[in-house]
Amino acid sequence: MTEVIRNAFWGGQIEAVLKEIAREASICHVKLLEPGMVEAVLHNDEVACGSTNPMAFKKMRELLMLGFVIREKAMDRLGAVEGAQLAQTIRDALVAKLGDRLGGRH
Repeated sequence: MTEVIRNAFWGGQIEAVLKEIAREASICHVKLLEPGMVEAVLHNDEVACGSTNPMAFKKMRELLMLGFVIREKAMDRLGAVEGAQLAQTIRDALVAKLGDRLGGRH
């Protein structure tokens, strides 16, 4: 697999999961970019939710866990530096686009 195809594949995987996490976070009114919020969601702490939507919260939590798995696999395939750069680029793009809804802009 060429570098471009590999990067596009892993970039697409990471981007799709992050977009869906952002969508579910918006539904739940969870400010994921604020300190401690990702950890609270991963620990199944629904108090982090600004609204009551158990299904959306559950999906967001599962997607967060999936995101960590995909990130690790991307780093295994692409290398730690390239995988981290790819994930950071996608995260930065999402923060620029959705940061106000996720607690990333004040």
